[in-house]
Amino acid sequence: NNQSQGLNPDEQPYESSQLGCEMMTTHSAFKLPSRPIGRVRDGVAEAHLIVVGNEKGGAGKSTVAMHLTVALMRMGKRVGVIDLDLRQRSFSRYLGNRNTWCEKHGVDLPRAAEIVLAPSAQRDLDVVEMEETERFSNALTDLKSRTDFIVIDAPGADTLYSRLAHSAADTIVTPVNDSFVDFDLLAEIDPDTFQVGRPSVYSEMVWECRKRKAALEKRSIDWVVMRNRVSMLDARNKRRVGEGLKMLSQRIGFRLAPGFAERVIYRELFPLGLTLLDLTESGSTIPFTMSHVAARQELRDLLIVLKLSGLQGQPIPF
Repeated sequence: NNQSQGLNPDEQPYESSQLGCEMMTTHSAFKLPSRPIGRVRDGVAEAHLIVVGNEKGGAGKSTVAMHLTVALMRMGKRVGVIDLDLRQRSFSRYLGNRNTWCEKHGVDLPRAAEIVLAPSAQRDLDVVEMEETERFSNALTDLKSRTDFIVIDAPGADTLYSRLAHSAADTIVTPVNDSFVDFDLLAEIDPDTFQVGRPSVYSEMVWECRKRKAALEKRSIDWVVMRNRVSMLDARNKRRVGEGLKMLSQRIGFRLAPGFAERVIYRELFPLGLTLLDLTESGSTIPFTMSHVAARQELRDLLIVLKLSGLQGQPIPF
């Protein structure tokens, strides 16, 4: 549970000595709103906000976001989505491919409510910050009032939209590949001993967001790191990454989740707009194999570990 693998900022203050992160620092330029954003009317149940993010491209964030989105819809939940990678928009393109596939084959697959955000065109940075904060807050308010879950695909870069999303999150899911290139996103590592050193910039950003959430809203952010695109082969590097993640999880308070193995199917599904949960739909030309059964189980395992509010005790229908 959360308490065994990470600190709950609602119950314990963020003191570096408690976390074993004596070298954790604060971003000097880290700016977040001084009040909660995306508020809804009193009495309206708020959607649970899941942010899939890190600050590195190629970790499989859009694939994870899409599969979580479809899995939640397959469980009967209303889902809203936002793609914050305003340049590549891989998540939005994935969703668009899904719409095209449905129209082409006359099939009504579950589809999420999407809000598209644009960057501010202003030149004054203070005005940009104010404008983008308002846009993001309005989008959250809209989706929170008409969905059960919101899934946000964060960009592989440090942007204001990304910080706003992380600070408002209920759950942060961070996919990392099994390499020390990706591990460096979370913490430095000694090249000789492979001992974990000081947390890196992304960990510090999440740290600040969790402190802000606890201070302003008296709620915690559950941070879950999942190993993604995991090789089927056992290797010394793979074991060292696993050991390092376990050590780091105890130091800075995230939970570890099983991830998705490296499978060609994920690359084949993107242009179709389909997920592993759609392969048996009419019109799908991809044969369903035992490998896909195993991949579905990985998605089930991830949902189980996430322990999302509103899903307790509900059977997973795939």
